[in-house]
This record gives sequence, structure tokens and C-alpha cells, in this order.
Amino acid sequence: MALAPTTKIALGSVAFAIFWILAVFPAVSFLPIGRTAGSLLGAMLMVLFRVITPDEAYSAIDLPILGLLFGTMVVSVFLEKADMFKYLGKLLSWKSRGGKDLMCRICIVSAISSALFTNDTCCVVLTEFVLKVARQNNLPPQPFLLALASSANIGSSATPIGNPQNLVIAVQSGISFGRFLLGILPAMLVGVLVNIIILLCHFWKLLSTEKDEEAASDVAELVVEDDVSSHRFSPATMSHLTSPNNQEQHNSGSDAIIRSPSLHKETLRNRIVSTEHDIQSIASGELDSARVSCDSKDEVTQQGEEVPSSIGRSVIEGDNFVSPQEKEASTERWKNVLWKACVYLVTLGMLVALLMGLDMSWTAITAALALVVLDFKDARPCLEKVSYSLLIFFCGMFITVDGFNKTGTPSALWDFMEPHAQVDSAAGIAILALVILFLSNVASNVPTVLLLGARVAASAAKISAAEETKAWLILAWVSTVAGNLTLLGSAANLIVCEQARRAQSFGYNLSFFTHLRFGVPSTLVITAIGLLLITAY
Repeated sequence: MALAPTTKIALGSVAFAIFWILAVFPAVSFLPIGRTAGSLLGAMLMVLFRVITPDEAYSAIDLPILGLLFGTMVVSVFLEKADMFKYLGKLLSWKSRGGKDLMCRICIVSAISSALFTNDTCCVVLTEFVLKVARQNNLPPQPFLLALASSANIGSSATPIGNPQNLVIAVQSGISFGRFLLGILPAMLVGVLVNIIILLCHFWKLLSTEKDEEAASDVAELVVEDDVSSHRFSPATMSHLTSPNNQEQHNSGSDAIIRSPSLHKETLRNRIVSTEHDIQSIASGELDSARVSCDSKDEVTQQGEEVPSSIGRSVIEGDNFVSPQEKEASTERWKNVLWKACVYLVTLGMLVALLMGLDMSWTAITAALALVVLDFKDARPCLEKVSYSLLIFFCGMFITVDGFNKTGTPSALWDFMEPHAQVDSAAGIAILALVILFLSNVASNVPTVLLLGARVAASAAKISAAEETKAWLILAWVSTVAGNLTLLGSAANLIVCEQARRAQSFGYNLSFFTHLRFGVPSTLVITAIGLLLITAY
């Protein structure tokens, strides 16, 4: 594509620069309007500067991507309502064996849930669970927050619905859900395993120290509880048998019996007689009551009259009487269980439909509307939880990136890089990966995919169709894992950082350099290993 006139290039670059600054640094002092408003401002400037026409701006909005994003967000809302993420949080602390075991669980749960429910949703819901579990186990939150964010990014690379840039790649490339999954899943699994190893090596000493302290504290608490238990129960050891008064009465009674044996025999004889009389009276009384109850049953059977409530409950229902309130509570409980099962089945059906190759956007929207209908309530509270600001951000970003593409600047830069970034050689793949890593952390991963996707695929298509598919998968893998390089590289990182900072009573601030010390080696190693597996597939 040829370069546009100089004025158009300059104005388009200014509009894109404003969008980029507000997208990467949404709280800049000179214009603190946020990412969503920043994307709309960039889109509006592209139209006002006549870089693109209004019709071109509307056509630049990719509706299938927005539909897929909306549908997955609605499904995630209903999954959260059905306590899916609550169960995942409980799974993190179930029979935990210390800090290292907890970190492995966080990495695995975060990676799997991110692949199925998007990394942003996973991080929003699980951050507070991770903080609570770390606090309850007397462990530092820093390793577990890094484990959550990094594993969420790696895990989300496996599916087209795992993150926004994968949505863009899946729609633009036309790669099926199953082909996408099979191409990246091995790299994702190995990447999560390597990430766990790097985390354990990086924080081994810290987790070992905390574990020893925790074990000591648990032993101390156990000793205290044992002491409390012994003191609680020792004073109450059958006191009525050892009290002095009872002992004196027992002794005096025994002396009286020994001193007068004749009196003792008479007393026993009277007791036997009275006992026999009581037994006869009780037996006759029970027979009478049995006759009455049988007569009352016959009357009910013959005449259809109701038995008084006080008699009917004890005779007919016995101890199994259930109040209407208990019946209603049991019914509501079973309705809730059935509704949750329906939510999980619809979600599973959506995943099966995606694996079968059905249209991803309409499949997600259909699943979302099915859950709305099954809920059988006003859908407004659930739909209000959808991040419409994110959808608007995407609209503005589509327009802004399309306008910047029409200046010809990205094409000129790619023409310079293309001979050195071919996907049919190891050196070309390495150069392409470095370019994607750099742009994903400078311009964010979704704009990078929008800028490079079509160009990288067109260059690879000149070699073969298989190389084109491989180029799309490389772009998906590297742009996703690149989010672990810096704190600003992924929205999931920022979500974890912000959620942890705002958490009540146990907030924690994850700094930029803390993340960088772990992110650089982890990202480079995992990216390289994943590229080897993807290119070998």
C-alpha cells in the first residue's frame, strides 16, 4: 500500500498517538478521560481530520467480533451467578499442603478457566479469592498474584474465546475453533508447566520460610486447642458420683440396710408387688389406647372424616412431618440446583458447537440468550454486568486502527521488515516474534494484531496455506504471552493489580518493577518453547 499524502499521514499519526497514550496510560494528568473515551476520541479525530470517511468508519467496526465478545461476557455473567467461580475459589484452598501446592493450583485453575471464560473475567473474579487464601495461610500475596495473572495470559492463548486478540484472529483468519485449539494447546500446557517451575524457583525461599512459620503457628494453635480442650472437660468428669453429699447418703443407706435385714426383705417384697401392679396397669392402658387408635382409623376410613391434627400427625405421619416452610425451602433448593445444571449444560453445549465449527459469534449469542430465557427473570440486572465500555472501546479502536492503516505507515514499516520475518525459517520466526513482543507492550496486543495480522498472513500465504495458518497461530501465541513481559502488557495484569490494591482489609500493591523482574525471563523462555511446539505441529 502506497503512502498517503503527508498531511494525511501527520494527522492520522496524531490521532493514533492520542489513542495510544490514553489506551496505555488512561489517567494522564493533561487528559484523564480513560481508555474508552480515548478510543472514541481517536476515532472521531480520524473522521474530523478526513483520514477516513464516516462510511469507512462504520464499516471498520467488526460486528462478528463484538457479537462474540458480548456473548461470552453474558455467559460469564451467568456462570458467575451459578457459583462456577466460587467453586473454583474453593478448589484453590481444598486440602492445601502449603504455599508451593497453592501456587501450582492457582496456575492450573487460572489457565483452564481463562481458556474457557476469558482471562479478564478469570482475573476479576479470582483475585480476591487468591488474596483471601494467601492471608488465611499466612503467605505473602505477591507470588500468587503473579501466578494468577501470568497463568491467565498463557492459558487464554489456547482458545479463540480466551482473550480479545484471539477473537480478532479467529474471525479474520477463519480458523476453526478445533484447529485453533489443537495448534496452540500443546504450547499452552508446556507454557503453564514452565511458568510454574519459574515461579517456584523465583519464590522458593520465600514460600519455604513462610511454610515453616505457618507449620510452627499451626502446631502452637494445636497445642493451645488441646490445652483448652483438656481444661474444658476435666472439671466435668461425672461430678454427681464423686460429690461428698452423695457419698454420705450412699454410705448411710448401706448401713441402714445392713443393720435391719428384715426391713430390707419387706421392702423388696413390696417393691416387687408394686412393680407387677404397674406393669399390668401399663399393659392394659396400652391396649386401650391401641383400641382407640384402631377405632379412630376405622372411623376415618368409613366416614371420610379428618382426624384432629394433634392425633393425625402422630398416628399417620409420625416423626416424618414436614412443615410447609421446609417443603418450600426444599423445592427452591432443587430449583436452584436444576438451574445451575442448565447453565453448565448450555455452556458445555456452546463449547461443543464451537468445536463443531459453527459460527462463533452467533453460537455465543445463542448461548447467552438461552441462559437469559432459562433464568425466566428480568434480564436487566445480568445484562447490566456486561462491560459495555469494553465494547465501545473496541468500536473506537477499530476505527482508529483502520484510519492509521489508511495512512500507509504500517504497510511501509512491514515492507521493510517482511524479508527478515518469514515464517518458513527459524531466524524469520525469531524476528517476527520480537516485533510482536515489542509492539504488544508498546501499542497493546489487540492493536498489534489489527495492524500486523492481515500483513503477516498475506506474506505467509505466498509460501503455502499451511504457513498462513501457522503465521496466525504464531501471532496469537506471541501477542498473548507478550502480556506477561510488563505490568502494562495485558489488561489481565492491570485487573489483578487494581483488584489487589482495592481489596478491603488485605489490599496489596503489585509494583511495575516487581512484575518486570519475573516477567522478562518468564516471557522470553515460554515464548521460545511455545514457538518450537507450534512450528513443529
